[in-house]
Amino acid sequence: MPDLIGAIRAFIDAYNERCQPFVWTKTADQILTKANRQKNSDTRH
Repeated sequence: MPDLIGAIRAFIDAYNERCQPFVWTKTADQILTKANRQKNSDTRH
């Protein structure tokens, strides 16, 4: 268990050193339009 905890902490530390903020590529309106669109119940795939 101590080895697992050490590995997890090492991963988190390394990730935090190289992480960058997420940059949105679409506007909120574009995202919401796609999220709210109706699905066609006649599709067969």
